[in-house]
Amino acid sequence: MRVIIEEISKDDEEELILRCHSISGELAKRVRQMETMQAGLTAYRNGEIHRLAFDDVYYFEVVDGKSFFYCEDCVYESRMKLYEFEQLCQDTGFFRASKSMVLNADKIDFISPSFSGRFETVLLNGEKVVVSRQYVNVLKKKMGL
Repeated sequence: MRVIIEEISKDDEEELILRCHSISGELAKRVRQMETMQAGLTAYRNGEIHRLAFDDVYYFEVVDGKSFFYCEDCVYESRMKLYEFEQLCQDTGFFRASKSMVLNADKIDFISPSFSGRFETVLLNGEKVVVSRQYVNVLKKKMGL
């Protein structure tokens, strides 16, 4: 298979064209992933409505019945439920890290074993997040361990 990448001017609309004999399961999965990532997320902060890119989100967490997007240095509120966000991110770098959190594996700087079979992750922004032991295998798979 041949891959061609062409840079265009900022005035032109970006597009992705796939030419294939048939659509395999893996290709369909990647296309859905790109469509999901392109759509973005709606979030709220200080009475304002914001559009967030999936790549900006470090993790999604539910605390006391309220949902939040945690980014590099800001926290946004969301109206999504945890299971809705998890379904939306099904074929991406996000994974369930605990009963109340979905974590972006692409934002993990390093991991270290913690007590009781849990793992502690340090994110690129320096924040520490604990992955519950029941989700450690998912973390290892996402990190290629």
